[in-house]
Amino acid sequence: MNVLWVFAHPEPRSLSGALRDDGLRTLRELGHDVRESDLYAMKWNPVVDAADFGAEAGDERLVVGATSARAHARGELSPDIVAEQEKLEWADAVVVQFPLWWYGMPAILKGWFDRVFVKGFGYGVRAGDGRTLRYGEGRLAGKRAMVVLTAGARKPSMGPRGVNGELNEVLFPLQHGTLFYAGMAVLPPVAVHGADRLPDEEFAAARDVLRTRLRGLATDEPIPFRTQNGGDYDEDLVLRPDRAPGAAGLAVHLRQAG
Repeated sequence: MNVLWVFAHPEPRSLSGALRDDGLRTLRELGHDVRESDLYAMKWNPVVDAADFGAEAGDERLVVGATSARAHARGELSPDIVAEQEKLEWADAVVVQFPLWWYGMPAILKGWFDRVFVKGFGYGVRAGDGRTLRYGEGRLAGKRAMVVLTAGARKPSMGPRGVNGELNEVLFPLQHGTLFYAGMAVLPPVAVHGADRLPDEEFAAARDVLRTRLRGLATDEPIPFRTQNGGDYDEDLVLRPDRAPGAAGLAVHLRQAG
């Protein structure tokens, strides 16, 4: 299997860096081909601007969606964006690793998605009959994705009643609204809690959990998100009344909720 590892941490000697190094080694030992995007080491530019779209941008008002779609179709995207898209096309699975900062990704990683997942590649993909292909369909359908993150919060505080919010709900914008939106099957995340004060024995346990999850990268069951075009949503993209009747919130978008 071809695996792309996207890493967003400014310190390679960190706990995150140690997990990344062990994870890449594990994948190679398992016989997988691996490529990496180490965003800080690459000095990745996270800012979308007209320079991303070559001659297509011109001197007119920049409409990012439409302009990026035309640049993508004409092969005029900047070379750094094209290189990352080529890695994604090559990959069968993508590991996205980052420290959880202010309930989200570091800006450099958010900017990677902003610039790489342009219209026509990550979104705005249509079928021959005009249907929009998203939430389980799209250009990246058939690929797998898994989030690996470190968080300062202890695990109970990111549980169902924890003050920090349940982990999968905190990650919903990334796992459902970005990765699954673009068509990828998203595996449950690997989270290391209390990462800023982790004793050696807990690091070893976290490393072993990651190794186990990487062994199942091709076979583990993904999060059972409902697909947009699978019959669960009406023409306004609202969950039908007979699916999870009486319920609301993010969990209704999981098939077991109904």
